[in-house]
Amino acid sequence: MWSITKEESESKVSIKAPLSLSEQLNSTFLSAAVQQQSLTLLSSLQQFSSKVMGNSPPTPRRPPVRRYSPPPPPSPTFRTPWRKLEWRNTQYDLQYVKDFKPERDAVRQLRVLLYGPVGAGKSSFINSVSSVVRGKIVNTALASATNYEGASFTKKYETHKIRKESWNSYYPFVFNDIMGVEEGSGRGVRVEDIKLAMMGHVMENYTFNPVSSLSPSDSGYNAAPSLDDRVHVLVCVCSGNTADISDSVLKKMREIREAASDLGIPQLLIVTKLDEACPETERDLQNIYKSKFVKKKLTQLSCELGIPLNCILPVKNYSHETSQDADVDALILNALRLILDFGNDFIEKL
Repeated sequence: MWSITKEESESKVSIKAPLSLSEQLNSTFLSAAVQQQSLTLLSSLQQFSSKVMGNSPPTPRRPPVRRYSPPPPPSPTFRTPWRKLEWRNTQYDLQYVKDFKPERDAVRQLRVLLYGPVGAGKSSFINSVSSVVRGKIVNTALASATNYEGASFTKKYETHKIRKESWNSYYPFVFNDIMGVEEGSGRGVRVEDIKLAMMGHVMENYTFNPVSSLSPSDSGYNAAPSLDDRVHVLVCVCSGNTADISDSVLKKMREIREAASDLGIPQLLIVTKLDEACPETERDLQNIYKSKFVKKKLTQLSCELGIPLNCILPVKNYSHETSQDADVDALILNALRLILDFGNDFIEKL
């Protein structure tokens, strides 16, 4: 037994008496029971976890690796041609050309005037037409393979005829090739000279002067042109494999177009060298009307020159070939038929 002194009693400090033996045993028994229950609960949780998650501890799963696949590039061609062309109908078109005659007896030959930037392929187009019509590769209009410093190769006003099978017999349509339209003043053919040529005032073999236009006092001036001397179709020739046409050249070409419109002369645009600019067309020429590049190029030229899209014809000229190609012939004949039809419509109105 603990004894409390009088002083401790008076200070009113109470000290807890130690537990008895029975109390200590009860406390130990309760602690052991609690520990046993805790162990039992932990064991139950482990068993439940093993059933659900498996015997081995869970392994953290990696998120799936997403492999990025870029979308395929857009196709350079349309599924279907944006303009129809009968590629295997060349014999019918060729016979149409061979049977052609001007609508009016007063006109013996339909005259087609070609103009355009330097190196566009005007002379090569004349050679290509002659090759298709005659059935063999010919070179009647001298064409330059290169253009030194962008200067025009053609200097004179020349008329190119296409000979028939019989000697000294020609088809009733001719082509006139002129000096190229160049950038700046004092270079290339002058717009006034092209206007005079359309009215028939420029005589054969006249040498163009980039500085001075033809005047009535010059020996190359035709004062009394006949219906045959006049131009019946004006054809602009542009390359599809060159950079954008300069503003000064476009300005000259628009002036020429306006002059032709005032005279009522029908106009067409021939676009060459597209096979050199478009890989799909180079691989297969029949892709020319499926190519997105070709349609974009023709639409651009239509906007710049003001020529309707249905009056713009893509072709491939014969340049390095030594034998004919059916696809090349099809494009040339398609363009030639439209030229002749436009010219005949104009002749009827004269």
